[in-house]
Amino acid sequence: MAVTKSGALPDDPLGDAVVTAARHAEASERDRRLAPEVVEALSGAGLFRMLVPGAYGGGEVEPATMVDSIAAVARGDAAAAWCVAVACTSGALAAYLPEEQAREVFGPEARCWGGVFAPKGRAIVEGDSLRVTGRWPFTSGIDHCDWLMGGCKLEEDVRLVLFPASDAERIDTWDVAGLRGTGSHDMAVEDLVVPAARSASLITDTPREPGPLYAFPIFGLLSLAIASVALGIARGAMDDLQALAGAKTPSLGTRTLAARPDTQSRAARAEARLRGARALVDDAVGRAWAASQADGAITLDHRAGLRMAASHAMSESAAVVDEAYSLAGGSAIYSSSPLQRRFRDVHTATQHMLVGPSVWELAGRLLLGVPADTEQL
Repeated sequence: MAVTKSGALPDDPLGDAVVTAARHAEASERDRRLAPEVVEALSGAGLFRMLVPGAYGGGEVEPATMVDSIAAVARGDAAAAWCVAVACTSGALAAYLPEEQAREVFGPEARCWGGVFAPKGRAIVEGDSLRVTGRWPFTSGIDHCDWLMGGCKLEEDVRLVLFPASDAERIDTWDVAGLRGTGSHDMAVEDLVVPAARSASLITDTPREPGPLYAFPIFGLLSLAIASVALGIARGAMDDLQALAGAKTPSLGTRTLAARPDTQSRAARAEARLRGARALVDDAVGRAWAASQADGAITLDHRAGLRMAASHAMSESAAVVDEAYSLAGGSAIYSSSPLQRRFRDVHTATQHMLVGPSVWELAGRLLLGVPADTEQL
């Protein structure tokens, strides 16, 4: 396990994973799945296991380490980071399962997990088992997952049901604008019998594992993971702009792009927006983590703060990428430009429901003292 609770990275396997992801980004996008070399690098760095409890061989890292790691990978390739975000947050489900099932699914023999929270399936109780039927879109990383999970309606509850990836049908649907390398195809099962103990609810169940990580709001972790991808994309876009601006002299011009006052001003404002968004994330995470470590009493203010920070990071990151793309001019429209891919990737990421408009509406109701359903906050 390379990523640890302290965030220590011996021999910098995270750096190696970032470089490998960036090197194979074009191949991953072309093939609509992560290149095998990337999967191995991410797995070897312990990134898929970051939120799995230490008792089962996971990293059980602090949320801040998760944010740092995902953003770093996204700076190299957003698709790889997205798959890390999905896999590592899926690993947190181990804290909700009985020990036998947790070891079966999340033990050292398994490399990666994925799935979909949305309740697109239905489950029927049959003794100690569940009979599951459903089809779920957006199954990121399905081609390299050992285990999958699907949200299922079960009476009045929504439960995540876990099953081997080999039990699911992969339906080729992922022909999209951005994050193509995630391979987020549909998956389906029909009348699949699964042990009831291999399911959990993030809403009604209480984590079985102790420790501050599992007292931390799970929906906060999920939204932060997605937002971290966007932060990394934006940081990469600023890297790309810096490299381009010093070398490019726009048509009919005599000065490089970097020497133009308009470029300088707009680049500085974009940098300030990105730093501000990241600072808000760090502040929200720090406040909630301190409360989680102290007594686990996470307030609604903490929860709302995490979700607002994640949604703000997503929108600000998209704006930063837009500015970098705009400043690059015609150079950015070619498929050979990394800015073109970052533009498509970030605007695909903005469509995720965890950082969508409904988050702002919910946070606004809380701020204004209007009654609100905070079940998924």
